[in-house]
Amino acid sequence: MVYIVLSICCSVTVAVLLKTARRFGINIQQSINWNYLSALLLCFFSFSPDISILQFSSAWQLYIPLGFLLPIVFILLAISIRYIGIVKTDIAQRLSLFIPILASYFIFNETISSLKLFGLSVGFLAIFLTLNKKTESSTEKNRWIFPLIVLFGFGVIDVLFKQIAINKDIPFTTSLFVIFCCAFIISSVISLYSILIKKTPLELKSFYFGIVLGIFNFGNILFYLKAHKALADNPSTVFAAMNFGVIIVGSLIGIAVFKEKITRLNYIGITLALAAVVIITLSQLYAS
Repeated sequence: MVYIVLSICCSVTVAVLLKTARRFGINIQQSINWNYLSALLLCFFSFSPDISILQFSSAWQLYIPLGFLLPIVFILLAISIRYIGIVKTDIAQRLSLFIPILASYFIFNETISSLKLFGLSVGFLAIFLTLNKKTESSTEKNRWIFPLIVLFGFGVIDVLFKQIAINKDIPFTTSLFVIFCCAFIISSVISLYSILIKKTPLELKSFYFGIVLGIFNFGNILFYLKAHKALADNPSTVFAAMNFGVIIVGSLIGIAVFKEKITRLNYIGITLALAAVVIITLSQLYAS
């Protein structure tokens, strides 16, 4: 569970950085581009990946979709955090849990214990209560399209990363390097379009911000993959604990630091999310 905790910390730090970016006039799209450069360099110098083994690998059918999804969903995540805050974005993002949980049954053939099912049920109830909110305006209502897309995007990303983590033919660090390369190429194309066609100036401060962002993004994905390898027979444990954990930590930071408004039902939901993490952890211990 240590890897899950580290991944949660990195994930929430990324959200906090994205939340504060506007305050410092950071160009989010450019920062996300440099973030992938930072991440792939960290991966290269930390693990010295051997890309020669990828020549005839079928894993490219996972790398290419991830290369497209990561930067695009990341940009939408930043937009969502900007408009509706860390708490609601994290919770909406973590609703993506139902996609990998379904994959655990139908793709990875996992047997889910009664205790884990109970924990998942508590977690879904927690998400519902935390999302409970009266819509203030039609503009705010329309902005929920961003976290909705993020929800499905991260759900698919979770499943693809799980498939990479269980691949025994290619070291996951090599896969991670290739994915970051693909994501950097796609995000660079988007940046070039913005700079050349839309005449957006290239900003040095966005480069520095992106490098820092990439360090934590790299940590988030690295520890997430390590968690899946450590708990290879229980993917739903990783899916659930990661999702509910981010909800708890992200909510606490959003409320305490950024003074985001939370209702009484939202607080009950956050408490239930904590209970769900405990139950799912216990289900893993009893299964060992």
